[in-house]
Amino acid sequence: MNKVFLIGRLTRDPELRYTGSNIPVATFSLAVNRNFSNQQGEREADFINIVVWRKQAENVKNYLSQGSQVAVDGRIQTRSYDGNDGQKRYVTEVVAENVEFLGSKNSSNNSNNNASSSNNTEPTPYDFAETPETKGTDIDSNPFADFGASIEISDDELPF
Repeated sequence: MNKVFLIGRLTRDPELRYTGSNIPVATFSLAVNRNFSNQQGEREADFINIVVWRKQAENVKNYLSQGSQVAVDGRIQTRSYDGNDGQKRYVTEVVAENVEFLGSKNSSNNSNNNASSSNNTEPTPYDFAETPETKGTDIDSNPFADFGASIEISDDELPF
């Protein structure tokens, strides 16, 4: 089984490219803290290269930046290529199946300094613009109220 779960912060902004067949692919590096301290009492981090494909690649590019915290699950992949000097090079990276956005680069500082982030006016990757469709939307209201007449469905009408 080849399965990897990581939580860390982006060390640089994601880079988005497209393959010859126009499939989006994003790459970024993730700093993941180790569970132990070194002899000086400092926690070290591993820097892991991540590759993500298709729509998630575009989302990563659009909503994440250096310092953003994410959870990644995927698989380890090792590939090789011939360098300009003719030597074979090996690259080990994580191919992400899912990238979950956990917080902006400032979220840990804000939570440490102020229990309530209501004073923070800087948008995070999760702040969505309020549109006329969503303005004042009450999540407890009936989302189908404006769709016209009701439809009655009974089990007798089902073909099976």
